[in-house]
This record gives sequence, structure tokens and C-alpha cells, in this order.
Amino acid sequence: MLSALVCGALVFPGLFCSSRKVLKSTFTQWSDADVVCVSERLVSAIHASLATAAGVTVMTSCRDVMADSHWLVNAFVLFGVPYMVFDIYAMYLSHYHTQKLKGHSSSYSGHSLQTVKAFLIKDSMLVLHHMALLLIFMPITLFFRRGLGDFFIGCLFTTEFSTPFVSIGKILIQLGLDNTRLHRINGIIVLLSFFTCRILLFPFMYWMYGRQFGIPLHRVVFHLPLQCNVGNLVLLAPQIYWFILLLRKANRLYLRQRKGPARRLKTP
Repeated sequence: MLSALVCGALVFPGLFCSSRKVLKSTFTQWSDADVVCVSERLVSAIHASLATAAGVTVMTSCRDVMADSHWLVNAFVLFGVPYMVFDIYAMYLSHYHTQKLKGHSSSYSGHSLQTVKAFLIKDSMLVLHHMALLLIFMPITLFFRRGLGDFFIGCLFTTEFSTPFVSIGKILIQLGLDNTRLHRINGIIVLLSFFTCRILLFPFMYWMYGRQFGIPLHRVVFHLPLQCNVGNLVLLAPQIYWFILLLRKANRLYLRQRKGPARRLKTP
């Protein structure tokens, strides 16, 4: 299992550094903020794709949702630990260069506790999400499950399915393609995949548990330990929050595109 940890520590920073070099030489007009942002998104999309593939493999291999086990669960958790640490650093770099580009040269002339604090305040939810995965989800998965519930860990891996599409949306904006049909189609896929794999996934897991033990869906919650229900609620709450933000962003984009044709029609 140590090899999975070492592999993750080499793969994700290596991909990030390689991506920065390639993008810097390919898009010479891009700023450091552009290069770092797109590189971080590319690595995020790769990790999410691997997580989804691992999750589907585990889910389709476990017939008994509680007792069946799969070696990929612990291996991928350890493989993903370096990514979570790295991604916090990559998000900070993206924040730093973006703020510097916006003209905050006095505050962002160099890395400092002030720049780190500003990043932690701005992206507090994402940092908290990563820290929760590192300090809570990882220890529970590796040490406290007693080898049970690999199927449900696989389900949680698949929550990353929407992440590549979110990253594609950011990259399309970076390339100036935010007013294209491709960007609109990708936005619809983001909403559908996010809702399916990050929100509907939770009632699906309850349904699979009830199916295994012959319990109606509406009664499953009363057959599970309190800590399981609380844990699922803690995981679900930020997903609902982020989905609401996505809906608001989609609505703003829709209204902006409607106003565009209206202005053109009024122009003499």
C-alpha cells in the first residue's frame, strides 16, 4: 500500500509541473495565472476520472454491499491522499497569481502569511472539504471500517464524475469559448452529472442497503447507526450548497445570453 502513496506523490505534482511547462510554451500570451489555473484543472480532471473508474470497478464487483471487499478501495484512498495535499497547494498558487494579475501587486509581491490567509478565507469551503477527506474520510476508510462497506466507498468515489466537466467549463472560459454551444452543452452536463452523482447518489446508497436486507427505502434511515446518518448528512450538505451555486451561475449565464440577442435586435 505504501507504493500507492508514493505513486500518488509522484504522479499528481509531476502532471502539474509538466502541464505548466507545456502550456507556457504553447500559449505564450497566457499569464502565470492562466497557466496555473488550467494546469490545476487538468490534474483535477485526471484525478476525478481515475476516482470514477475506481468507484465503478468497486461497485460492480461487490455483490454484498456490506461484506464484499475490493483491494482497490484502500489502494486508491492512499493514492489520492497526495492529490488532496497537492490540490490545496495548487489552488493557493492559482489564487496567488490571479490576485497578482488583478493588480494587487503590493499585497502579492511575494508569498506570505497574508496571502495564505486571504486564500483560506476565499476558498474556505474547498479547503475544508479537502481537509475533511484527509483527516476524517481517509482514517475511517483505512482503519475504522473493519473491512465493511467497500461498495459504499466505491459509490463515494463516483461523486467525482462531474469534476472533469466542471474543469472543462473553466478551460473553455479560459480559451474564450464561454459563449459557444460547446460551453452550454457542457454546462448542462455539469448540472445533470452533479445532481445525479453527488445528490441522488445518497438515496441510491440507502436504497441499495435496503434492497440487501429487505428494508423499504423510507425505513432504512432507522436501521442505520446514528453516526452513519450524520456522516452522510455532513457529506450531502456541501453538495447541495455547491449545486445551488451552479444553478445560480447557470441562471446568470442564461439571462446574459438572452440580453445579448435583445440588444442586437434593438440596435438600429
